[in-house]
Amino acid sequence: MRVLRFHAPGDVRLEDAPEPTPGPREVKIRVRACSTCGTDVKITKFGHHHIHPPRVMGHELAGEVVEVGAEVAGGWAPGDRVQVIAAIPCGECGFCARGQMNICPNQVSMGYHFEGGFAEYTIVPDEVLRVDGLNRIPEGLSFAEASVAEPLACALNAQELVRIDEGDDVVVVGAGPIGCLHVRLARSYGAGRVFLVELSRERLEMAAALVHPEAAICAADEDPVARVRELTDGRGVDVAITAAASGAAQEQALQMLARGGRISFFGGLPKDRPTITLDSNLVHYSELTIVGANGSKPEHNKRALALIAEGKVPVADLITHRLPLEQALEGIGIVERGEGIKVTIEP
Repeated sequence: MRVLRFHAPGDVRLEDAPEPTPGPREVKIRVRACSTCGTDVKITKFGHHHIHPPRVMGHELAGEVVEVGAEVAGGWAPGDRVQVIAAIPCGECGFCARGQMNICPNQVSMGYHFEGGFAEYTIVPDEVLRVDGLNRIPEGLSFAEASVAEPLACALNAQELVRIDEGDDVVVVGAGPIGCLHVRLARSYGAGRVFLVELSRERLEMAAALVHPEAAICAADEDPVARVRELTDGRGVDVAITAAASGAAQEQALQMLARGGRISFFGGLPKDRPTITLDSNLVHYSELTIVGANGSKPEHNKRALALIAEGKVPVADLITHRLPLEQALEGIGIVERGEGIKVTIEP
C-alpha cells in the first residue's frame, strides 16, 4: 500500500509499505478520508518531539472497518464506518479520573506515537478502543465530513470552557479552518453577532464567503480593536477566541473585550515566542476571564460528529480541496500557503 511517511524535517516521502495486520485487541480500517491541518505543515518542516521517525502522518481520519481483532469488544464488524480520535488519553491518571482527559500527561496520538491516516490502511490501537475513541459515523454523513469532527471537537472544548451565552457578541481572530469552525459553532450556541478578524485579505474574503460573519475585519487594513469597539458602540464583545498562533492577536483580542468578557487562547504560540504583554489592570478592573484550550476529550469527538450530522455545524462546504493520497504533499502545501480552508486527502 501507499503511505505518506515522515523521516526527518524536510524529508517526507510517499512510499510503499506493507499492508498492516491487526493484533487481537486492534481494529484495521481502510482510510477513506484524512484531513490536513497546520500541525501537518509544522511536522513536515520541523518534526515533532513526540514523533520518532519513520512515522506515517495524518491524525484527522475516518474510514471503514475491514478487520477486527479476536479480543476486541464493542460489536465492531467489517463495513462499519468510523471516525478515530487523534489525541488518546490514558484513561487512568488523576486528570482522566476528574474528566480532564484532554490534558492527560500520558496522552499519545495517532500520526505521532501510532501510524496515522495518510495511508490506504491503518490500525486503530487498543489505546484508542480503551477510551471509547472509535466512533460510528452517523447515517448520511460522508467520510470527509466525519474527518473534520476532530478539529471541531477541539473547538467544542474551547467554547465549553469560555462559555458562549445566548445573544453574546463574539469575535474570532483567525480565518483559517479552525476560525471558520469557531464562527459556526458559536452560532450553534446562540451567539448574537460573530465578527471575524484576519490579517490576510485574501484569506478573510475566502472564509467570510463561506461562514458569513456579521463583520469581516482585515487587520492589515484597519485597527481591529477600534473596529470591534465601533461595531459594539464602544462596549466590546462578550467573548473573544484567538484561532491564530499570534501573540499580537492575543493582545489585541483582550482589548476587544467588554467588561466581564471572556477570552479563549485557542491557538498556541511559537515555542521561541511564547510570551505576550498583558495589561493586568485591564483584566483586574474589567473582571476579564482568560482560559486556555488544549485539544479535546474522546466524548467531544462524538458530540462533534452529532453536530455535523444534525446540520448545526455544517462542514462540507469548508472542504475546499479533496485530493488523492498521491497528492498529499501538495495538499499540505496548500495549507501552508493558505490557499484553501480544509484540505482532505482521500486515499
